[in-house]
Amino acid sequence: MPLNSNKSLKKYYAIGEVAEMFGVTETLLRYWEKEFPTIQPRKSGRNVRQYTQEDIDEIRIIHNMVKVRGMKLAAARQAIAKNRSGENSATELMGRLEAIRAELLSMKRELDAIA
Repeated sequence: MPLNSNKSLKKYYAIGEVAEMFGVTETLLRYWEKEFPTIQPRKSGRNVRQYTQEDIDEIRIIHNMVKVRGMKLAAARQAIAKNRSGENSATELMGRLEAIRAELLSMKRELDAIA
Protein backbone atom coordinates (compact mmCIF):
# COMPACT_ATOMS: atom_id res chain seq x y z
CA MET A 1 0.00 0.00 0.00
CA PRO A 2 1.58 3.34 -1.03
CA LEU A 3 2.23 6.00 1.57
CA ASN A 4 -0.07 9.01 1.23
CA SER A 5 2.06 12.12 1.66
CA ASN A 6 -0.95 14.47 1.79
CA LYS A 7 -0.49 16.42 5.03
CA SER A 8 -4.08 17.73 4.95
CA LEU A 9 -5.23 14.31 6.16
CA LYS A 10 -4.24 15.13 9.71
CA LYS A 11 -7.12 14.25 12.02
CA TYR A 12 -6.39 16.45 15.04
CA TYR A 13 -4.55 19.73 15.52
CA ALA A 14 -3.08 21.09 18.75
CA ILE A 15 -4.25 24.44 20.06
CA GLY A 16 -0.84 25.97 19.26
CA GLU A 17 -1.09 24.89 15.63
CA VAL A 18 -4.58 26.35 15.29
CA ALA A 19 -3.56 29.59 16.97
CA GLU A 20 -0.64 29.91 14.56
CA MET A 21 -2.93 29.26 11.55
CA PHE A 22 -5.00 32.32 12.42
CA GLY A 23 -2.36 34.49 14.03
CA VAL A 24 -4.18 34.61 17.38
CA THR A 25 -3.29 33.51 20.88
CA GLU A 26 -4.25 30.22 22.48
CA THR A 27 -6.06 32.21 25.15
CA LEU A 28 -8.30 33.80 22.52
CA LEU A 29 -9.18 30.38 21.11
CA ARG A 30 -10.16 29.16 24.58
CA TYR A 31 -12.27 32.30 25.05
CA TRP A 32 -14.02 31.75 21.71
CA GLU A 33 -14.84 28.19 22.84
CA LYS A 34 -16.83 29.69 25.72
CA GLU A 35 -18.53 32.31 23.54
CA PHE A 36 -19.35 30.05 20.58
CA PRO A 37 -20.61 26.61 21.62
CA THR A 38 -20.16 25.32 18.07
CA ILE A 39 -16.41 25.11 18.73
CA GLN A 40 -15.99 21.90 20.68
CA PRO A 41 -12.48 20.48 20.45
CA ARG A 42 -11.93 17.00 21.76
CA LYS A 43 -10.00 16.89 25.02
CA SER A 44 -7.55 14.13 25.84
CA GLY A 45 -7.07 12.66 29.28
CA ARG A 46 -4.90 15.60 30.32
CA ASN A 47 -7.38 18.20 29.00
CA VAL A 48 -5.23 18.81 25.92
CA ARG A 49 -7.42 20.28 23.20
CA GLN A 50 -7.49 18.46 19.87
CA TYR A 51 -9.18 20.40 17.08
CA THR A 52 -10.76 18.67 14.09
CA GLN A 53 -11.08 20.19 10.63
CA GLU A 54 -14.72 21.05 11.45
CA ASP A 55 -13.57 23.01 14.51
CA ILE A 56 -11.02 24.83 12.38
CA ASP A 57 -13.67 25.68 9.78
CA GLU A 58 -15.86 27.13 12.53
CA ILE A 59 -12.92 29.14 13.90
CA ARG A 60 -12.22 30.41 10.38
CA ILE A 61 -15.77 31.80 10.17
CA ILE A 62 -15.52 33.45 13.58
CA HIS A 63 -12.04 34.83 12.85
CA ASN A 64 -13.29 36.32 9.59
CA MET A 65 -16.24 37.99 11.27
CA VAL A 66 -14.49 39.24 14.40
CA LYS A 67 -10.89 39.93 13.38
CA VAL A 68 -11.18 40.65 9.65
CA ARG A 69 -14.58 42.34 9.43
CA GLY A 70 -14.46 43.88 12.92
CA MET A 71 -17.76 42.56 14.25
CA LYS A 72 -18.51 42.36 17.96
CA LEU A 73 -18.90 38.87 19.41
CA ALA A 74 -22.64 39.29 20.00
CA ALA A 75 -23.16 40.45 16.42
CA ALA A 76 -21.11 37.52 15.11
CA ARG A 77 -23.21 35.07 17.14
CA GLN A 78 -26.41 36.60 15.75
CA ALA A 79 -25.14 36.53 12.17
CA ILE A 80 -24.14 32.89 12.48
CA ALA A 81 -27.49 31.98 14.03
CA LYS A 82 -29.46 33.79 11.31
CA ASN A 83 -27.50 32.83 8.23
CA ARG A 84 -24.91 30.11 8.75
CA SER A 85 -24.65 29.19 5.07
CA GLY A 86 -24.19 32.83 4.08
CA GLU A 87 -21.35 33.25 6.56
CA ASN A 88 -19.75 30.02 5.34
CA SER A 89 -19.88 31.33 1.78
CA ALA A 90 -18.50 34.73 2.74
CA THR A 91 -15.62 33.16 4.66
CA GLU A 92 -14.85 30.77 1.82
CA LEU A 93 -14.88 33.66 -0.66
CA MET A 94 -12.50 35.68 1.52
CA GLY A 95 -10.11 32.74 1.65
CA ARG A 96 -10.15 32.39 -2.11
CA LEU A 97 -9.59 36.11 -2.63
CA GLU A 98 -6.65 36.09 -0.20
CA ALA A 99 -5.11 33.15 -2.08
CA ILE A 100 -5.56 34.96 -5.41
CA ARG A 101 -4.00 38.12 -3.97
CA ALA A 102 -1.01 36.17 -2.68
CA GLU A 103 -0.55 34.55 -6.09
CA LEU A 104 -0.76 37.92 -7.88
CA LEU A 105 1.80 39.44 -5.50
CA SER A 106 4.10 36.51 -6.13
CA MET A 107 3.76 37.01 -9.89
CA LYS A 108 4.48 40.73 -9.49
CA ARG A 109 7.65 40.00 -7.52
CA GLU A 110 8.80 37.59 -10.23
CA LEU A 111 8.10 40.13 -12.96
CA ASP A 112 9.92 42.86 -11.02
CA ALA A 113 12.94 40.57 -10.70
CA ILE A 114 13.01 40.03 -14.48
CA ALA A 115 12.73 43.71 -15.35
